Amino acid sequence: MRVKIQSIHFDADAKLLNFVESKVEKLNTYSNDILDSEVFLRLEKSSSHENKVAEIKLLVPGNDLFAKRQCKTFEEATDQAVEALRRQLKKQKEKAMD
Repeated sequence: MRVKIQSIHFDADAKLLNFVESKVEKLNTYSNDILDSEVFLRLEKSSSHENKVAEIKLLVPGNDLFAKRQCKTFEEATDQAVEALRRQLKKQKEKAMD
């Protein structure tokens, strides 16, 4: 699986990119069907501190999976989005077994 990361309105440092890539790659343990993934890291213009947005799209045969989370840090947003995708992959696998 390839992981494409785009940071919008800012330049992500290598540490953040490596963190995001390793988290997203762990989703391979739940499904071997993932072809590609796209990650968008964006800074929202808002007055609150929770202005870091992580959007992750997984390209899976049949239907694509998507999760978006907004938190105080990109790491936290990525963690939550990856967790949401993990649940979606698990649910998809259970449906396939029925």
